[in-house]
Amino acid sequence: MFPLWRVSAQQRKGEPVVVEDRLLIRRFNAGDTAALRRIYEKYRPDLLSVAAALLNDAAAVEDVLHDVFVGFASQAGRFELKGSLKGYLAVCIANRARNVNRQGRRIGPERLIEAGLRPSRQPDSAEATARTEQFLIVTSALAQLPHEQRQVVVLHVLGSLRFRQIASQAGEPINTIRSRYRYGLRRLQSLLDGQVEL
Repeated sequence: MFPLWRVSAQQRKGEPVVVEDRLLIRRFNAGDTAALRRIYEKYRPDLLSVAAALLNDAAAVEDVLHDVFVGFASQAGRFELKGSLKGYLAVCIANRARNVNRQGRRIGPERLIEAGLRPSRQPDSAEATARTEQFLIVTSALAQLPHEQRQVVVLHVLGSLRFRQIASQAGEPINTIRSRYRYGLRRLQSLLDGQVEL
């Protein structure tokens, strides 16, 4: 299975992550810049994946991440964590990506590799080539989904948000979010046609 879709059991349970995040937020609100740096380093790879999966412009991936963290940093001293920090940041990325996409610049998914979005570990060259090809295939298929479906699939899979959280953020009924996810996965399976296992 392609690493874009891997979510560890620890991430699904969320317990150790939530405790650390709450401590980091407490330090962040107290003005500790090391806490902000730790949050950035901890979630950067996941948030880059979310941005890459939602953006039509590979050059904007790092910019979107930067903009989100500048906005987040401005909340120091008054930020209240409700739910998952990763989920909150993923929703911020999704919202910013939507705004960037509205500007209308489109490029091919192969440019994502040029933007430096490669699988996180560097395996031998044959494995790296295979993962890069899978990355391009999945990204291309995601780009063909309607925006609403793509956002729900990405936020649920890469952002680790539950349907209820996505529904709350979107202001939509939970059944609508579940339907978008289900239709999005079906469409992805059809587009991928067995090339990549979801």
